Amino acid sequence: MAYNYMTADEAARFVKNGYNIGFSGFTVSGAPKLVPTAIAKLAEEEHAKGNEFRVNVFTGASTGDALDGALARANAINFRTPYQSNKDLRAGINSQDIQYADAHLSHLAQDIRYGFYGKMNVAIIEAADVSDNGEIVLTSGVGIVATVARLAEYIIIELNSNHPKELRGIHDIYEPADPPCRRELPIYSVRDRAGVDVLKVEPKKIVAIVKSDVKNGTSPFSPSDETTMRIGQNVADFLARELKRGIIPASFLPIQSGVGNVANAVLGSLGANKDVPPFTMYTEVIQDSVISLMKEGRVTFASGCSLTVTDPVLEDIYGNLDFFKERLVLRPSEMSNHPEIVRRLGLLTINTALEADIFGNVNSTHVLGTKMMNGIGGAGDFTRNAYISIYTCPSTQKDGKISPIVPMVSHIDQSEHSVKVLVTEYGVADLRAKSPIQRAETIIENCVHPDYKELMWDYLKLAKKSHTPHTLPHALGMHVEFAKSGDMRNTNWGEY
Repeated sequence: MAYNYMTADEAARFVKNGYNIGFSGFTVSGAPKLVPTAIAKLAEEEHAKGNEFRVNVFTGASTGDALDGALARANAINFRTPYQSNKDLRAGINSQDIQYADAHLSHLAQDIRYGFYGKMNVAIIEAADVSDNGEIVLTSGVGIVATVARLAEYIIIELNSNHPKELRGIHDIYEPADPPCRRELPIYSVRDRAGVDVLKVEPKKIVAIVKSDVKNGTSPFSPSDETTMRIGQNVADFLARELKRGIIPASFLPIQSGVGNVANAVLGSLGANKDVPPFTMYTEVIQDSVISLMKEGRVTFASGCSLTVTDPVLEDIYGNLDFFKERLVLRPSEMSNHPEIVRRLGLLTINTALEADIFGNVNSTHVLGTKMMNGIGGAGDFTRNAYISIYTCPSTQKDGKISPIVPMVSHIDQSEHSVKVLVTEYGVADLRAKSPIQRAETIIENCVHPDYKELMWDYLKLAKKSHTPHTLPHALGMHVEFAKSGDMRNTNWGEY
C-alpha cells in the first residue's frame, strides 16, 4: 500500500477538538515528538480565532516535553491519564485547568477496551519501520499502543530514523482477551514471549507518515550521593540476608525497580554485592544502570516496557544489537506491569515513597495530600502482588525541614497491608508479621532521622491505646507545622 507522507503540521490537521488521542511510548522513549508539538501549534491557532480546541490524552506513562509540555502550554489538554511528570502539565493539573485521572498503569489499556473512556479517535505512533501490509516496528518504548492502534479510527506514524529497522525482534506485542474469556497470560519466566515482534494494524487506517530524526533526549540522573548510596546498600544487604536465610530461593528472584536516583543506587548496590547471584529483571523502565550491569554479566535478562536510557547508552545498545536482543524484551504496559505475572514470577519490588507513615502506609503522589506530583504509575501493580515489596525514601528532605516519615500520611496510595519493608539511609524496617504498634516501633527505631525520633515517640505516647494508635487532633500536625513555619522540626504536640 502507498502511504501518504506529509509534514507534522499537515498530519496534525487530522486531529479535531474533543478527540481522544492515544500515543505510543512509555516515558519519552517511544513517544512521538513532532506531531504532538504540531497539534499544540494548531490549538494555539484555533484559540487565536476564538475557537475551542482541547483534546484528551492517553499514554503508557509520562512522555517528553514535546508532547505533555507542548500541549499543556498551548492549553490544548482537556483530560489526561494515567501518569505524567512534566512541570507545565503538573501546574495545569493542580490549578484544575486540566482534568487528570491518576491510574494504575496496568489498567489503562483494558479500561480503554472496556469503553470506560469512549471512542479512540486517533493513535499517534513512533516507529522504526512500517511495511506495506501494516507491520510496524516500534522504537524504544511500547506502552498502550497495541490497544489504541487497534481501536483508533486513524493512525499517524512518526517514522524516526534514529531507531534502526533491525530493532525488529526486541518487542513482544500481545493483547489479552477481554473477560469473560480471558485465559492465563502466558509468561512463565522473564524470557518468555506471548505475542509477536511487530505491531500489526490495518494499513488503510494509516492516514499519514511523518519523517523524524528527533532523539529521545532522556536526561541523566544525578550521581548517587551519600544518602542514596546508603539506601541502596541497605536494600542490597537486606535482600542478601533474606537469600542467606532461605526466605528468597537460592536462584534469587526477578527484580522490579522504580525510576530515579535511589533506584539506580539500589541496582548498583545489588550488582556490587557478590552475595547476590546474577539476576533478572521484570520491570517497567530499563535505565542506564541496568544496561551497565548487563554488560558486566550481573543482570542476565531484562523485560520492560521501555528503554529509558540516555542517548549515548541507547546508541551503544543499537550498535550492539546482537548482544542486547538476546537479553532484552519490550512489552506493552499491561504485560510488563500485570499483577498476575508479578505474583507468578515472585518479583522483589523496589519503589520510592514521597512519604510513609509509622504504620507502613505510603503516599507516592500528593504533596501535603493535595498537590499532584507525578502519579501512582506502576507502583501499585507491583506492590500488591510482590514476593517482597520494598519502599525507599530518604529520612529527611529540604535540608532537614521535612521528614518523609510522619505519624499519618496525608494521602494513601499503598496501604500498610501491601508494604512489607521500608528503607531509609538509617536502616531497614521489616514490617512482615507485625501488628500496627510493632510496625510503628520498628519504623521509628530503624528508619526515622535522629532529629525526628523523639517527636515520633512522643506522638505514640499521646495516642490512645488501640489496634492502630492514633490521636486524630495531632495526626497531621507535622504537615500543618510545615505549612505554617516551613520546618516540621518545629512541631509542638501541645499546640494541637
